Amino acid sequence: DVQLQASGGGLVQAGGSLRLSCATSGFTFDDYAIGWVRQAPGKEREGLSCIDTRDGTLFYKDSVQGRFTISSDNAKNTVYLQMNSLKPEDTAVYYCAAARWVPLNLLEYNYWGQGTQVTVSS
Repeated sequence: DVQLQASGGGLVQAGGSLRLSCATSGFTFDDYAIGWVRQAPGKEREGLSCIDTRDGTLFYKDSVQGRFTISSDNAKNTVYLQMNSLKPEDTAVYYCAAARWVPLNLLEYNYWGQGTQVTVSS
């Protein structure tokens, strides 16, 4: 059974930081790219970042480049998202997801986890 469990969300003031974790199981971790996707109320899901677990290549959406950092601990089958300089517009449910290849769009994600809520106050 494939599982991706996002955690680490919470309430933070603008300018603050959070570190999200995505613990995975039920699939070969380094056969998949793992990404972070968020969805704010009333908006479509937005891909933020992805890591190729085989070679460590990192991908970011321009809007979070320099603020968010994705990383992985392959021994723990876990991916992290360090979020700094948070803004109120970052408020959303954050999901981790897995794709057989580095995804070009959200349709290419094969597995999705339950999201974790991030709320940034102004």
